[in-house]
Amino acid sequence: MTRLLEILISLAIVVALYLVVGLALPSSRHLVEKIETNRKLTIVFDTLNSFRRFKDWNTLVLRDPGMQVTLSGPEEGEGAQFDYASDKKGVGKGSWKIVESVPREKIAFAIENQERGDNKRTEFTFKPTGRNNRNVEITQTYDVDYGWNLIGRYAGLYVTRHVGDDMKMGLTRLVNMLAAVPNVDYAVKDSKMTTPKVVERPAEDLLVVSAGAVERGNAQIQASMTSNSEWIKRVIDANGLEAVGPLRIVTTDLGRETYTFDVVQPVRKKDGSAITSVATQGPVQHVQSPASKAAVASYTGYMAELENVRNALRAWAATHGHEVKDRAFEDYKSGVSGAFTENGQFDVYWPVK
Repeated sequence: MTRLLEILISLAIVVALYLVVGLALPSSRHLVEKIETNRKLTIVFDTLNSFRRFKDWNTLVLRDPGMQVTLSGPEEGEGAQFDYASDKKGVGKGSWKIVESVPREKIAFAIENQERGDNKRTEFTFKPTGRNNRNVEITQTYDVDYGWNLIGRYAGLYVTRHVGDDMKMGLTRLVNMLAAVPNVDYAVKDSKMTTPKVVERPAEDLLVVSAGAVERGNAQIQASMTSNSEWIKRVIDANGLEAVGPLRIVTTDLGRETYTFDVVQPVRKKDGSAITSVATQGPVQHVQSPASKAAVASYTGYMAELENVRNALRAWAATHGHEVKDRAFEDYKSGVSGAFTENGQFDVYWPVK
């Protein structure tokens, strides 16, 4: 009887200590992690303001790369939601949802998962930093409430190790991923480039001349484009064809001393029939291009400024979850001569997968 009484007293002491310590533990937890990147603020914000690149930086997917994922709501901003389900232990079901989005300032996510606690929320805030504010400091916070749930309060003792380590790894993965994005701000105020978008492009018949490596000078480049387009016109006239849209320039390489490109003209039969064969002349080749998707933006300015536009378009594609492929090209809507003036009109394309 005495032994039983001692056991009961010991249990009572353990329970009392559990309650006292549990009540003394914080009813909520707040974590903060920071990292710096040299990418433009637009690129950082747009990457985090949707779930297009979520798998490329968030550590959640590392626990089960085969988890079932469902995206819902708008493509970006408030209301965008990422739901997941996994049979892996420690993952289970849950969701991330953007509940607040302040352009270039803050993005907040509400988190639902199997871990203890309520009102889970993580926020990303952004602050220009470094020399001349060229870099961006990314601050991520995590908050969770345990209330009077003592088991949850004890679980909070390990939140720094578990959630905190995930935050550090996620931010590192994010910065490493951003390093592969061209550091060009595609959303500069009063930019001469329109907002990019992805379009479906039809299959085309193309007449192509490879110009080779041309010396980087406006006169030399313009002369090459003009002479090669004349070859294309001869083939058009000789085969009962007509041009479809403006002349196109496909960039292969823009070096320090030379510019390597193709001169291209989409064509069709004048009578509307299918093109089965083309009697080519000189350097002209006939190429049939399949239907495809491409990121596109319009631009007004000098032809010499197009390299920056191409990089801006590639940066936009990367932050919006599109992988570019092949070569970029431009439709010279104001013709070859107009392209070398400040009023040159271009549609800039980059094919995407």
